[in-house]
Parts: sequence; structure tokens; C-alpha cells
Amino acid sequence: MATTYVMRPSRPDDLDALMHLAELSGPGFTSLPVDAPILAERLAKSDRAFHGRQRNLQYGKYLMMMEHTATGQVVGCSAVKAGTGIDQPFFNYRIITLAQASHAAGNLRFDMDALVLTNEYVGYTEVGTLFLKPDHRGGGAGRLAAQSRYLLMAAAPDRFSDRVLAELRGVVDDQGVSPFWECLGRHFFRMDFADADKLSATTDNQFIMDLMPRYPIYVDVLPTEAREVIGRCHADGVGAYKLLQWEGFEFDRTVDIFDGGPLVAAQRRHIKTIQESRLVTVEAGDTGGDPEARQGLLSSNRLPDFRVTLGKFARRGEAGVAASPDVLDALKIKAGSQARVWMRSK
Repeated sequence: MATTYVMRPSRPDDLDALMHLAELSGPGFTSLPVDAPILAERLAKSDRAFHGRQRNLQYGKYLMMMEHTATGQVVGCSAVKAGTGIDQPFFNYRIITLAQASHAAGNLRFDMDALVLTNEYVGYTEVGTLFLKPDHRGGGAGRLAAQSRYLLMAAAPDRFSDRVLAELRGVVDDQGVSPFWECLGRHFFRMDFADADKLSATTDNQFIMDLMPRYPIYVDVLPTEAREVIGRCHADGVGAYKLLQWEGFEFDRTVDIFDGGPLVAAQRRHIKTIQESRLVTVEAGDTGGDPEARQGLLSSNRLPDFRVTLGKFARRGEAGVAASPDVLDALKIKAGSQARVWMRSK
């Protein structure tokens, strides 16, 4: 399955394909709104980012598309936002623990969690927008979509923050109902979850500053159905969550203000894919029968034409790797080129 899929930079002509992915992604997937003008602008911003045409390289928004090489069909996407909270606030709830004690009540003591509105991730790099069509999941495709984002950071480290976060979609049912929203957010915003979600994706989030509660909210006063979903991700995001944990991301006791989904964070230098990837010189060769060959990812390690694919690769000395000719074709590189490889451990 070496060249079944390739991740490549999005292009302005990907709009129809991106719209289709947005329609399939379902309710609560804020970064893929079913809105053609918004998605067209996202594609334009990504094109500027990959070509280094924005005023500040550390504010780029990079969107990559997964292409099925046999058909040319776009079957998924993932993204990296170099700097969050720069052009608009990035609000979340931090879960804090408050100690309660009273000597007058017989030395009674207990702890209570509370939600506090914060905007503390300014400047973090955010990974997200990972979505694959259902019939293209499995077989390493999810890993390709996820890990290609970290190989992008490794290819141009000066464009990204030392700190990286990911926000996972919270519990939302097929009708777009969020228990967390119904029990909390609706009381302050007086609108449906879908409407608030769309405003968040299409405005500067001033409405959040205007309407959000200013004081801590004790978790224990929320209904059971809301408490049970705080920090839980959507069923469709469990695989992505496991991949993030494998990379070294940890739950940061911070959740989304709308659906209660978890935020996880890591130091960029500690991310497993970045730590284990290596710059190599590529040579063409048949690795299928090589007992030392291992499955992995190979990236072109260059912008703007950054590309990543799955394959089976074999070490050649200290700084070389052999890959099949169709892998080189998928990456649009030639034998003798420098690339970046990540290989599975034996």
C-alpha cells in the first residue's frame, strides 16, 4: 500500500472536494463548516502559507489533502495552524480544583472542580481538521493524515511554535445536540449549538466575550448528562485521540466551551514523530523482499510542494534509505534527493 495515498498541500481548486468532506464530517466539526465562502478562504490562506506569502510566517494556516493516488480523488484532510489566538481569541474552559474546608462543621474538607473561562493558548501551534471518508479509514491512512502534520513542522520548524495543542470534538449526537451545551451554554447564549458553532467558525468570537459567564462554574451543580461528557471526545474522534496520546500529547484539563471536548498539548520537541524522524538521501530500489525493510512515512521535506506518503523503506548506511520508484513518483522527488523518513520500530 506504499503509494495508495499521498498527503499534499491543498489548492484553491479543491473547494468541491473540501465541501464534500465538510458535509460528511457531521455536526460539531467546527473546522469544517459547510460554508463555501469560508472554505474557499481557508484554501486561499493555506496556499499563501505554503508559498510563504503571508506577512508573518508564524501565522500560517496549512491545510493538507489526502489524495488516493490511483484515482486522484481527495479522500481526507488534516491541518496545522501555526499560531492560535493571534487573529482572534481562542477561548476555553480550564478545569480548576477548589479546596473547601470548615473547622466549624467538624473539620469537613472536600475538593470541587470548577470551569473558568480562559484565553491562555496564544501563539500555540494547533493541529486539527483530521477527517477521512469512512471507506478510506484503516490500513495506516489515519496515521498518514496525522503524522504528516508533524513532518511538516520538522520540515520548516521556524514557522511553528515550540508548543503544540489539539482540540477534539466533544460529544454531539447525530442530530447535532450537545449535552454540555444544552445544560450550560444555551443558558448564556440563547441559541442552538449549531448556531453558536457556526458563529465561532465564521466570526472574530466577539460574541463569546459579550455573552460568556465571567465567574467560575462549579461542575457539581451541572446536570449529570453534562458532567459525564466533560473532557470526552466524540466517538469518531477516539482513533485520533489515541494517535495524539501515542505522540505524547496529554490532556491539559482544558475543554471546549461549546461541547466540552478535551484539549491536549505537547512540547514540539517531544512529539514522537518529530523525535524519531531523520533526514536521509533517497535511492530507488525494490524493498518488498528486503528483510530489514520497515513500514513508515517518507516526506519530500520541502515547501511549498510538501508531500508525504506511506511505504516500506530500508536503511542504506547511516544517512540513506531505499524506496520504491512509485514512492518517489508520488513525492515528486528523484533518487539522490534529500527527504525525511519516519520508520516503525521493529
